[in-house]
Amino acid sequence: MVRRSTVRSHGAELAVYEYGVLDAELPGILLVHGYPDDHRVFDGAVERLAADRHVITYDTRNAGASRLSGDTADGHPLSAYRLELLVEDLYAVLDATGTGSVHLVGHDWGSIQGWAAIQDPRASGRILSYSSISGPDLGHFRRWFRTRLRSPRLWPQALMQAARSWYVAAFQLPVLPEAAWKYLLTAGYEKRAGRKIGDNGVRGLQLYRANMLRPVGSLPDGGWAGPVQVIVPLKDPFLSPKLVSGLQEHFPGVTVTRVHAGHWWPERRSEDFAALLLRWFAAHPDGSV
Repeated sequence: MVRRSTVRSHGAELAVYEYGVLDAELPGILLVHGYPDDHRVFDGAVERLAADRHVITYDTRNAGASRLSGDTADGHPLSAYRLELLVEDLYAVLDATGTGSVHLVGHDWGSIQGWAAIQDPRASGRILSYSSISGPDLGHFRRWFRTRLRSPRLWPQALMQAARSWYVAAFQLPVLPEAAWKYLLTAGYEKRAGRKIGDNGVRGLQLYRANMLRPVGSLPDGGWAGPVQVIVPLKDPFLSPKLVSGLQEHFPGVTVTRVHAGHWWPERRSEDFAALLLRWFAAHPDGSV
Protein backbone atom coordinates (compact mmCIF):
# COMPACT_ATOMS: atom_id res chain seq x y z
CA MET A 1 0.00 0.00 0.00
CA VAL A 2 1.29 3.45 -0.86
CA ARG A 3 1.69 6.09 1.85
CA ARG A 4 1.40 9.65 0.53
CA SER A 5 2.82 12.73 2.26
CA THR A 6 4.00 16.25 1.47
CA VAL A 7 7.51 17.49 2.24
CA ARG A 8 8.30 21.21 2.16
CA SER A 9 11.71 22.22 0.89
CA HIS A 10 12.99 25.66 -0.12
CA GLY A 11 9.79 26.99 -1.67
CA ALA A 12 8.54 23.65 -2.97
CA GLU A 13 5.86 21.26 -1.78
CA LEU A 14 7.01 17.78 -2.76
CA ALA A 15 4.59 14.88 -3.19
CA VAL A 16 6.26 11.85 -1.56
CA TYR A 17 5.23 8.21 -1.92
CA GLU A 18 6.42 5.39 0.33
CA TYR A 19 6.00 1.65 -0.13
CA GLY A 20 6.97 -1.55 1.61
CA VAL A 21 8.28 -2.20 5.10
CA LEU A 22 8.98 0.96 7.11
CA ASP A 23 11.27 -0.75 9.63
CA ALA A 24 12.94 -3.11 7.20
CA GLU A 25 16.36 -4.36 8.29
CA LEU A 26 17.63 -3.85 4.76
CA PRO A 27 18.57 -0.32 3.61
CA GLY A 28 15.89 1.70 1.87
CA ILE A 29 15.69 2.59 -1.81
CA LEU A 30 15.17 6.14 -3.10
CA LEU A 31 14.05 6.42 -6.74
CA VAL A 32 14.26 9.82 -8.48
CA HIS A 33 12.49 10.30 -11.82
CA GLY A 34 13.43 12.43 -14.81
CA TYR A 35 11.84 14.76 -17.34
CA PRO A 36 9.02 14.94 -18.33
CA ASP A 37 7.97 12.13 -16.02
CA ASP A 38 6.90 11.91 -12.39
CA HIS A 39 7.16 9.17 -9.77
CA ARG A 40 4.88 6.86 -11.78
CA VAL A 41 7.70 6.01 -14.20
CA PHE A 42 8.89 3.59 -11.47
CA ASP A 43 5.51 2.01 -10.68
CA GLY A 44 6.35 -1.24 -12.44
CA ALA A 45 9.60 -1.71 -10.55
CA VAL A 46 8.31 -0.62 -7.14
CA GLU A 47 6.11 -3.68 -6.69
CA ARG A 48 9.11 -5.99 -6.71
CA LEU A 49 11.54 -3.67 -4.94
CA ALA A 50 9.14 -3.05 -2.03
CA ALA A 51 8.64 -6.73 -1.20
CA ASP A 52 11.06 -6.54 1.73
CA ARG A 53 12.40 -2.99 1.65
CA HIS A 54 11.31 0.56 2.33
CA VAL A 55 10.99 2.24 -1.09
CA ILE A 56 10.57 6.00 -1.56
CA THR A 57 9.68 7.93 -4.68
CA TYR A 58 8.66 11.56 -5.06
CA ASP A 59 7.60 14.05 -7.68
CA THR A 60 10.53 16.43 -8.08
CA ARG A 61 9.89 20.14 -7.74
CA ASN A 62 7.06 21.36 -9.97
CA ALA A 63 6.50 17.93 -11.55
CA GLY A 64 3.49 15.69 -11.05
CA ALA A 65 1.67 16.54 -7.82
CA SER A 66 4.54 18.70 -6.51
CA ARG A 67 4.27 22.47 -6.65
CA LEU A 68 6.37 25.56 -6.08
CA SER A 69 4.92 27.35 -3.08
CA GLY A 70 6.95 30.52 -2.69
CA ASP A 71 9.27 33.08 -4.21
CA THR A 72 12.95 32.36 -4.63
CA ALA A 73 15.49 34.06 -2.41
CA ASP A 74 16.89 36.23 -5.19
CA GLY A 75 13.60 36.75 -7.04
CA HIS A 76 14.91 35.22 -10.28
CA PRO A 77 12.35 32.83 -11.83
CA LEU A 78 14.98 30.24 -12.72
CA SER A 79 16.52 30.07 -9.26
CA ALA A 80 13.85 27.67 -8.02
CA TYR A 81 15.14 25.04 -10.46
CA ARG A 82 18.86 25.22 -9.67
CA LEU A 83 20.62 21.91 -9.19
CA GLU A 84 21.56 22.74 -5.61
CA LEU A 85 17.88 23.08 -4.66
CA LEU A 86 17.10 19.74 -6.30
CA VAL A 87 19.76 18.24 -4.03
CA GLU A 88 18.23 19.98 -1.03
CA ASP A 89 14.89 18.42 -1.97
CA LEU A 90 16.42 14.94 -2.09
CA TYR A 91 17.88 15.24 1.40
CA ALA A 92 14.67 16.82 2.71
CA VAL A 93 12.77 13.74 1.52
CA LEU A 94 15.30 11.44 3.22
CA ASP A 95 15.00 13.40 6.47
CA ALA A 96 11.20 13.54 6.42
CA THR A 97 10.75 9.83 5.75
CA GLY A 98 13.05 8.83 8.59
CA THR A 99 15.22 6.72 6.35
CA GLY A 100 18.65 6.02 7.81
CA SER A 101 20.50 4.93 4.69
CA VAL A 102 19.45 4.21 1.13
CA HIS A 103 20.55 2.95 -2.22
CA LEU A 104 19.92 5.89 -4.55
CA VAL A 105 18.60 5.38 -8.10
CA GLY A 106 18.10 8.15 -10.66
CA HIS A 107 16.81 8.24 -14.23
CA ASP A 108 17.27 11.09 -16.73
CA TRP A 109 17.08 14.37 -14.74
CA GLY A 110 16.72 12.30 -11.59
CA SER A 111 20.11 10.85 -12.47
CA ILE A 112 21.62 14.31 -12.94
CA GLN A 113 20.35 15.22 -9.47
CA GLY A 114 21.72 11.99 -8.07
CA TRP A 115 25.25 12.70 -9.28
CA ALA A 116 25.14 16.05 -7.48
CA ALA A 117 23.65 14.47 -4.34
CA ILE A 118 26.43 11.91 -3.89
CA GLN A 119 29.01 14.71 -4.09
CA ASP A 120 27.33 16.49 -1.19
CA PRO A 121 28.96 15.96 2.24
CA ARG A 122 25.64 14.64 3.56
CA ALA A 123 25.98 11.57 1.34
CA SER A 124 28.40 9.97 3.81
CA GLY A 125 26.48 7.33 5.75
CA ARG A 126 23.20 8.23 4.06
CA ILE A 127 23.74 7.01 0.49
CA LEU A 128 25.22 3.52 0.30
CA SER A 129 25.33 3.23 -3.49
CA TYR A 130 24.19 5.08 -6.55
CA SER A 131 22.63 3.70 -9.76
CA SER A 132 22.49 6.16 -12.66
CA ILE A 133 20.43 5.65 -15.80
CA SER A 134 20.49 8.03 -18.78
CA GLY A 135 21.56 11.17 -16.99
CA PRO A 136 25.19 12.31 -16.73
CA ASP A 137 27.02 14.16 -14.01
CA LEU A 138 27.02 17.69 -15.46
CA GLY A 139 30.61 18.31 -14.41
CA HIS A 140 31.77 15.13 -16.14
CA PHE A 141 29.64 15.97 -19.19
CA ARG A 142 31.52 19.24 -19.65
CA ARG A 143 34.92 17.68 -18.96
CA TRP A 144 34.15 14.95 -21.51
CA PHE A 145 33.32 17.56 -24.17
CA ARG A 146 36.41 19.65 -23.44
CA THR A 147 38.67 16.62 -23.75
CA ARG A 148 37.23 15.75 -27.15
CA LEU A 149 37.34 19.26 -28.51
CA ARG A 150 41.07 19.39 -27.75
CA SER A 151 41.76 16.28 -29.83
CA PRO A 152 40.79 16.26 -33.54
CA ARG A 153 40.76 12.47 -33.41
CA LEU A 154 37.87 12.65 -30.91
CA TRP A 155 35.88 15.38 -32.66
CA PRO A 156 33.43 12.85 -34.19
CA GLN A 157 32.41 11.74 -30.69
CA ALA A 158 31.74 15.32 -29.63
CA LEU A 159 29.78 16.08 -32.80
CA MET A 160 27.66 12.96 -32.46
CA GLN A 161 26.77 13.78 -28.85
CA ALA A 162 26.04 17.39 -29.75
CA ALA A 163 23.61 16.14 -32.38
CA ARG A 164 21.91 13.91 -29.80
CA SER A 165 21.61 16.89 -27.43
CA TRP A 166 19.99 19.28 -29.92
CA TYR A 167 16.90 19.64 -27.73
CA VAL A 168 18.96 21.14 -24.88
CA ALA A 169 19.67 24.17 -27.07
CA ALA A 170 16.10 24.26 -28.38
CA PHE A 171 14.71 24.36 -24.83
CA GLN A 172 16.59 27.61 -24.18
CA LEU A 173 14.32 29.41 -26.65
CA PRO A 174 11.34 31.38 -25.29
CA VAL A 175 7.73 30.39 -26.00
CA LEU A 176 8.39 27.83 -28.76
CA PRO A 177 9.22 24.86 -26.51
CA GLU A 178 6.12 25.53 -24.41
CA ALA A 179 3.99 25.61 -27.55
CA ALA A 180 5.57 22.42 -28.87
CA TRP A 181 4.75 20.54 -25.66
CA LYS A 182 1.25 21.95 -25.46
CA TYR A 183 0.17 21.30 -29.05
CA LEU A 184 2.34 18.42 -30.23
CA LEU A 185 4.76 16.64 -27.92
CA THR A 186 2.53 15.87 -24.93
CA ALA A 187 0.02 13.79 -26.90
CA GLY A 188 2.78 11.78 -28.54
CA TYR A 189 4.57 11.18 -25.27
CA GLU A 190 1.39 10.07 -23.51
CA LYS A 191 0.64 7.61 -26.30
CA ARG A 192 4.11 6.09 -25.99
CA ALA A 193 4.06 5.97 -22.19
CA GLY A 194 0.49 4.78 -21.85
CA ARG A 195 -0.20 7.35 -19.13
CA LYS A 196 -0.99 11.02 -18.82
CA ILE A 197 1.77 13.49 -18.00
CA GLY A 198 -0.35 16.64 -17.90
CA ASP A 199 1.77 19.76 -18.21
CA ASN A 200 4.99 18.17 -16.91
CA GLY A 201 6.68 18.91 -20.23
CA VAL A 202 6.04 22.64 -19.93
CA ARG A 203 6.69 22.88 -16.19
CA GLY A 204 10.04 21.10 -16.40
CA LEU A 205 11.59 23.19 -19.18
CA GLN A 206 13.10 25.46 -16.56
CA LEU A 207 15.42 22.64 -15.47
CA TYR A 208 17.31 23.05 -18.75
CA ARG A 209 17.23 26.84 -18.66
CA ALA A 210 18.41 27.06 -15.07
CA ASN A 211 21.25 24.55 -15.21
CA MET A 212 22.60 23.58 -18.61
CA LEU A 213 24.38 26.86 -19.41
CA ARG A 214 25.66 27.67 -15.93
CA PRO A 215 29.35 28.48 -15.32
CA VAL A 216 31.52 25.44 -14.72
CA GLY A 217 32.48 26.58 -11.21
CA SER A 218 28.85 26.45 -10.07
CA LEU A 219 28.60 22.67 -10.60
CA PRO A 220 29.57 19.93 -8.10
CA ASP A 221 33.11 18.74 -8.73
CA GLY A 222 34.06 16.73 -5.67
CA GLY A 223 33.70 13.18 -6.91
CA TRP A 224 32.67 10.24 -4.73
CA ALA A 225 34.46 7.06 -3.70
CA GLY A 226 31.34 4.95 -3.06
CA PRO A 227 29.91 2.30 -5.39
CA VAL A 228 28.34 3.74 -8.54
CA GLN A 229 26.54 1.72 -11.18
CA VAL A 230 26.08 3.48 -14.51
CA ILE A 231 23.41 1.66 -16.51
CA VAL A 232 23.89 2.49 -20.19
CA PRO A 233 20.93 1.78 -22.52
CA LEU A 234 22.74 1.24 -25.82
CA LYS A 235 19.72 2.42 -27.84
CA ASP A 236 19.28 5.69 -25.95
CA PRO A 237 18.79 8.37 -28.62
CA PHE A 238 19.92 11.18 -26.30
CA LEU A 239 23.20 9.99 -24.77
CA SER A 240 26.18 8.29 -26.37
CA PRO A 241 27.50 5.14 -24.65
CA LYS A 242 30.94 6.74 -24.94
CA LEU A 243 30.01 9.31 -22.29
CA VAL A 244 31.15 6.92 -19.57
CA SER A 245 34.77 7.40 -20.65
CA GLY A 246 36.79 9.07 -17.89
CA LEU A 247 34.20 8.68 -15.13
CA GLN A 248 36.57 6.65 -12.98
CA GLU A 249 38.80 9.69 -12.49
CA HIS A 250 36.25 11.33 -10.18
CA PHE A 251 34.23 8.22 -9.28
CA PRO A 252 36.72 5.38 -8.71
CA GLY A 253 33.99 2.99 -7.58
CA VAL A 254 32.15 3.09 -10.90
CA THR A 255 30.81 0.00 -12.66
CA VAL A 256 29.32 0.27 -16.15
CA THR A 257 26.42 -2.02 -17.05
CA ARG A 258 25.20 -1.95 -20.65
CA VAL A 259 21.68 -3.00 -21.60
CA HIS A 260 20.29 -3.44 -25.09
CA ALA A 261 17.39 -1.06 -24.62
CA GLY A 262 16.29 2.54 -25.05
CA HIS A 263 16.02 5.60 -22.84
CA TRP A 264 12.83 4.52 -21.06
CA TRP A 265 14.02 0.98 -20.33
CA PRO A 266 13.31 1.29 -16.57
CA GLU A 267 9.60 1.68 -17.30
CA ARG A 268 9.23 -0.52 -20.37
CA ARG A 269 11.22 -3.42 -18.90
CA SER A 270 10.52 -2.81 -15.25
CA GLU A 271 11.02 -6.45 -14.19
CA ASP A 272 14.49 -6.53 -15.72
CA PHE A 273 15.25 -3.12 -14.20
CA ALA A 274 14.20 -4.21 -10.71
CA ALA A 275 16.14 -7.48 -10.98
CA LEU A 276 19.30 -5.61 -12.00
CA LEU A 277 18.96 -3.21 -9.08
CA LEU A 278 18.41 -6.01 -6.56
CA ARG A 279 21.55 -7.78 -7.76
CA TRP A 280 23.49 -4.53 -7.36
CA PHE A 281 22.12 -3.89 -3.85
CA ALA A 282 23.02 -7.45 -2.82
CA ALA A 283 26.58 -6.92 -4.06
CA HIS A 284 26.93 -3.63 -2.12
CA PRO A 285 24.82 -4.04 1.02
CA ASP A 286 26.86 -1.71 3.22
CA GLY A 287 28.21 0.76 0.67
CA SER A 288 31.60 -0.86 0.23
CA VAL A 289 33.05 -0.93 -3.28
